[in-house]
This record gives sequence, C-alpha cells and structure tokens, in this order.
Amino acid sequence: MSAMKKKSKQDTAPQPAAPVVGRRLTKGQLMNVLLAPHVSEKSARVAEQGNQFVFRVRNDATRTHVKQAIELMFDVKVAGVQVLNQPGKKRRFGRIQGFRSGYKKAYVRLATGQTIDFSTGVKP
Repeated sequence: MSAMKKKSKQDTAPQPAAPVVGRRLTKGQLMNVLLAPHVSEKSARVAEQGNQFVFRVRNDATRTHVKQAIELMFDVKVAGVQVLNQPGKKRRFGRIQGFRSGYKKAYVRLATGQTIDFSTGVKP
C-alpha cells in the first residue's frame, strides 16, 4: 500500500481567475468601445496642434481596446492613446445635493499623415 498524501488548505484553495486585461474583443465588441467624439475647446485645440482626437469611451475600455476600435472603424494608424477617468461633479438642485455621472475619455494621437473625417461617417 502506498502512503496517502494529506492535502493541505493551500492545495484545495480555488485558484484566482486570470485577469481580463489582455482579452481580445470581437469586431462587434470593438464597435461598442467608442461612444462619441468629445467636442470641447480643448479637443479642437489638440486636434489642430497635435493631430489628436478625443473620444468618450466605455468605462471598462483599455488603451489597446481604444486603439483597435479606432483602427477598425476609421481605417487609420494610431500612434498613441492616453485614457483618463473624468470624475462626476457635485451639483445642487435646490436643497438637494447630487452628482453628475463620471465618464472615461481617450486622447488618440494618429500617425503622421493620418486624419479622421467625421463628416463622412464610420466605414461599414
């Protein structure tokens, strides 16, 4: 008879799931990453000076997801992506204090010679 090995708590503990950071998205999922172009004075200025465009994106989007979505939808080469979380602002409604919803936006820098024309729309 062979000696039976006693299992410790470490052996029986469930292993943590793999992080979802590096997961690949399908084309349909990538089409839902970008919500809208973010139009402001600052976004107009960076578009003229630095060949950058600003988009509102989903809260769970990462830099790689935004890059893949831009390259898929607009058929351009992306040089870099900066993503930031814009926190919601405190607002008062009479005596009641409330909050606006926060959102995530992405600054997308295109490669030299590339541009996005919003007047033509998204390619099918």
